[in-house]
Amino acid sequence: MTPPLLEIRGISKRFGATQALSNVSLVLYPGEVHTLLGENGAGKSTLIKIMTGIYQPDSGEILLNGQPIHLGSSADAQGHGIAAIYQEPLVFPDLNIAENIFISHRGRGALVNWGKLYREAEAVLAKLDVSLDVRAQARGLPLAAQQTVEIAKAISMNVRVLIMDEPTASLSAHEVEQLFKLVGSLRKSGVAVLFISHRMDEVFRISDRITVFRDGQLISTAPANEVTPERAIRDMVGREMGQLFTKAPSEKGRPVISVRELGREGVYSGITFDLHAGEVLGFAGLVGSGRTDVALSLFGVAPADHGQIEYDGQAVRILSPRQAIKMGIAYVPEDRRQHGLILPMSIAANISLPMLKGYISRFGMIQGSGEAETAESFRQQFNIRTPSVQHVAGKLSGGNQQKVVLSKWLNTKPRLLILDEPTRGIDVGAKEEVHRLINDLAQQGIAILMISSDLPEVLAMSDRILVMREGRQMGIFPREAATQEVIMTAAMGAERISS
Repeated sequence: MTPPLLEIRGISKRFGATQALSNVSLVLYPGEVHTLLGENGAGKSTLIKIMTGIYQPDSGEILLNGQPIHLGSSADAQGHGIAAIYQEPLVFPDLNIAENIFISHRGRGALVNWGKLYREAEAVLAKLDVSLDVRAQARGLPLAAQQTVEIAKAISMNVRVLIMDEPTASLSAHEVEQLFKLVGSLRKSGVAVLFISHRMDEVFRISDRITVFRDGQLISTAPANEVTPERAIRDMVGREMGQLFTKAPSEKGRPVISVRELGREGVYSGITFDLHAGEVLGFAGLVGSGRTDVALSLFGVAPADHGQIEYDGQAVRILSPRQAIKMGIAYVPEDRRQHGLILPMSIAANISLPMLKGYISRFGMIQGSGEAETAESFRQQFNIRTPSVQHVAGKLSGGNQQKVVLSKWLNTKPRLLILDEPTRGIDVGAKEEVHRLINDLAQQGIAILMISSDLPEVLAMSDRILVMREGRQMGIFPREAATQEVIMTAAMGAERISS
C-alpha cells in the first residue's frame, strides 16, 4: 500500500473554555480526495488553521512523508507544500493573473522578468488544462476563474497537500464541473486533496475516503463506497435525521407587499407578485438570474427605476435601507461575512446595529447592558454556540454566524423578511434549525421572501415559487404544482408562464 503523504496524530486545541479539537487524527495519501465532514463548530476550521500554520496545536504532531514537521507560520506550511483555497478566493483584483499566481514566491530578485513570469504562469495553467490570459487583470474574473488562479498559485509552490474549504458553495453547476476537472488533474499528479463541503451529492461523487468530526472529536473514517449519506449525517449530528424539513401550512393574511412590473434598467424587468402575511414566497433561478437584484431593490440598496410597489396597501418608493427598516423590511444578505456582519465586533454589537438608537442613553452613550441582554435572548432562542455574546463574531463558525445575522434583523421586528441564500455554507444540523425558524416566523404572520439556489430547499419551504431567468419572471407556481422538473424547465428558458 502507498505510504501516507501527511499524517495528523492526536492533535488537540483549546480556546479558553472551548475544546476545539480533542485528540484527532487524520491520514492523507497521495492522489486521493479525502473529504472532511462536520457541523459548523465541529473543529474543521481549527484543523485547517493548524495544517496551514496559523494556529499551533496544544498537543499532537504532524508528519510529512513519515517525518515530523513544525508549522509555525503559513510560510512554513507553504514551504512544505501545504496550501488552502477557500469559499471566497483570495486574489488581488488590481494585479494580473500571472502576478497573482507568483505573488507568494520569494527570492525571484528585485527586478521582474515579465516575459519569464508570463511564460511560467502559462505553463502552470497548462498543467491544469486551463486557458486564461495571464496578462489580464484579476478584477472582474468569475468566481470559478478566481479559484483556478488560487489552485495555479498552489501548484506554482509545488503543492503536495491542497485543502479545499467549501470551494463549490458559490459556484454554478457548470463551474462545479470545471472545478472537479481541476481536482481530477491534481489527483493524477499525486496531490493529496482535503475536501470540505456540505453538499452531499458532491461529497459522494468526488471522495475516495470520508472522515467525520463532531464537537472537536473524530467520529469516523471510512472509504467513500462504504458510507451512505444517512450514516454520514448521523455521525455529524449524533442522531438520526428525518426527511428534509418541510414548512407547515400557515394562515395566509392580507398582502404585505405588492409589486407590479418592477424593473431596473439593464438588470431585471417585469417582476409582478403579491406576498402575504404568513407566506413564504420562494425565488428560484440559476445563478445570475436577477433574484438578488430584486431583493436589493425591495430593501432600497439599488432602487427600482420603473414599476410600482404597494406596502401595506400604500404606494411607496423604497429609496434606502434606512427607509426599508422603518417600514418593517429586513434583509439577510447572501454573503454573511462581507455584508451581514462586522466581523471584528462582538455578537452583541452586531445584533444591536440596525436598531442602535434604541440602545443609546440620554447622555449619548451606548448602553452595553441593554445590547447584551438582547443578544443573550437571541443566543438562547437560536442556540448560538458561543461562551459569551461579547465573543467576536468573526471567530464563530459559519452556522452560528448565520444565526447572528438572523438575530440582527429579527431584532428590527420586521413584517417582511428577505432571506438571500439563508443556508448557504452551513451544515445539515444548522440548516434544519434555520428551516424550523423560517416555519415559526411564518406561523407568526411574517411575510418571507426566500431566495435559494438549493432546489429541494425551495420546494420544501415555499408556499409559492417565483422563477426568474436572465432578469425576467418566468412564472409563479403554487406549492402543489411545483416539482424540480417544472422549476428547472422554467429557470432554463421555457416560455413565460402566467401566474
